[in-house]
Amino acid sequence: MKTIVTTFALAALVLIGSAFAGTGYPVSGKWTYDQATDPGPAKDCVGARYMMFDGIMRHDTVGSVPELKNKSTVQTGDRLYRVVDTFYDGQTWGNVIYTLRLPDPDHIQINYVKGGAFNLRRCA
Repeated sequence: MKTIVTTFALAALVLIGSAFAGTGYPVSGKWTYDQATDPGPAKDCVGARYMMFDGIMRHDTVGSVPELKNKSTVQTGDRLYRVVDTFYDGQTWGNVIYTLRLPDPDHIQINYVKGGAFNLRRCA
């Protein structure tokens, strides 16, 4: 009986935790830094400056860390998310915390907690 109660309690905790924080991003695919505020999706994304969201992985060609793994994504408002990613740069493990806002289906705004912000535009 004790095993059944313990199993039920653990299952309930997993369900409660998943209601508050998910892993994975609210977007997927390739997004460009180039002409990031232009309207609509970018027709030509052959440049070297882009970010790719792939399940729980984020690949970034701009910046010092090219590959990050999502630890948590929590929706905090209408099309607004608090994201925590983790990375290993060969020497150090670290976390990156930021807000990700989706003003429309073709644009992303990212604001890092420790400073810095940029826009991305969806690749068609």
